[in-house]
Amino acid sequence: MQTAHQIERWIERFPLVRNFSASHLQIARGNVHFPVLESGAIAYELQGACANYLMCIDGRTRVFRMSETGREMLIYKVGAGGTCVLTTQCLLSGGGFPAQSVAEARTELAALPADTFRQLMRESDEFRDFVLDDYTKLLTAVFDLVEEVAFAPLEQRLARRLLVEADADGIVWKTHQQLASDVGSVREVVSRLLGEWADTGLVEIRRGQVQVMDRAGLAAGRLN
Repeated sequence: MQTAHQIERWIERFPLVRNFSASHLQIARGNVHFPVLESGAIAYELQGACANYLMCIDGRTRVFRMSETGREMLIYKVGAGGTCVLTTQCLLSGGGFPAQSVAEARTELAALPADTFRQLMRESDEFRDFVLDDYTKLLTAVFDLVEEVAFAPLEQRLARRLLVEADADGIVWKTHQQLASDVGSVREVVSRLLGEWADTGLVEIRRGQVQVMDRAGLAAGRLN
């Protein structure tokens, strides 16, 4: 059962809800629910059925595919204020998920059941425009990632990932294995690169984290 506070947080994170007509707002509020995923929890599984349109209020999930050899390939991540392009695709097509998703941190979601999603898509111009616009932007981001993995050198991909993941203090709270999964590589290669960068002062390696010491150097590609 949703609370007034959860509804307020949802509307604050997704202002389009305020633009719903009174009847559509009533439909949305009457059917939305707010699952919470702890870090490491599964959001959805490969080939699983899509039961809800997911909107991330807080936290972050990662969407990825796993190869037969156990190598993980990141497709994209969904953070606060974002939606999941594969959820949209599956609801529109009626198919199962072509990837899987897990929470990287404690994550609060707003979930609109499939029937509610389809009704709002038919009846609400505001909701339909939001979904399709967001879907287009996310698809563009996915293609950018595919292009990066296919054509950008590993050193460049790893540097970009460190800059994206670093917090205000320059700390990336990830293991070498997690970073390797993010950039489509293996732990041994990522560890070697980080070791080389540590020797030149670009980063500092700590247990379970990497400290970015020279953001400008990483951004400029001074990696050797």
